[in-house]
Amino acid sequence: MEALVTSISTVALAEMGDKTQLLALFLATRFASKMSIVMGILFATLFNHLLSAWLGVEIARWIPESAISWIVGLSFIAVGLWLLIPDKDDSEENSMLKYGAFGATFVLFFLAEIGDKTQIATVLLGAHYGSVWMVLLGSTLGMMLANVPVVFAGRWIMDKINADRTRQLACLLFLIMGVITIASPLLS
Repeated sequence: MEALVTSISTVALAEMGDKTQLLALFLATRFASKMSIVMGILFATLFNHLLSAWLGVEIARWIPESAISWIVGLSFIAVGLWLLIPDKDDSEENSMLKYGAFGATFVLFFLAEIGDKTQIATVLLGAHYGSVWMVLLGSTLGMMLANVPVVFAGRWIMDKINADRTRQLACLLFLIMGVITIASPLLS
């Protein structure tokens, strides 16, 4: 259960102000079918995060357990600092819109997630918890919690939420999670 809850919160936090939220907003302004966009996000996330969680579990088999807490903790700290750098919306340069709402969303979200904070976090969570399915479920729920509201009420939400403050809060929470992850084995 810890893997599920941590995956949901970690990915939802990492997603705040991320380029995929900007992409969700962009797609919501271009396509009328909001459910097609949501389904595209869901399937792209399931596919991407399945590979990521599996990779994390496999990596953990080759790394000594004593090193995993340090690697994951330091990586959480790095992701926290990375959150302070705002993402830019570069989606308008893309010609994927011709594939319709679902196709464009699936391809653009899958590609946008490659090497992104949430993908890296999913790999790390897979390595830390050793559970592909709980991490996949949690990371996917986290992505959906962060992006579905943007699809349906994006412009209104973006006007009400201070993106800089949200990124700073997410940064602080990642720094705390990193320190706790490093300190936990040392304290037991």
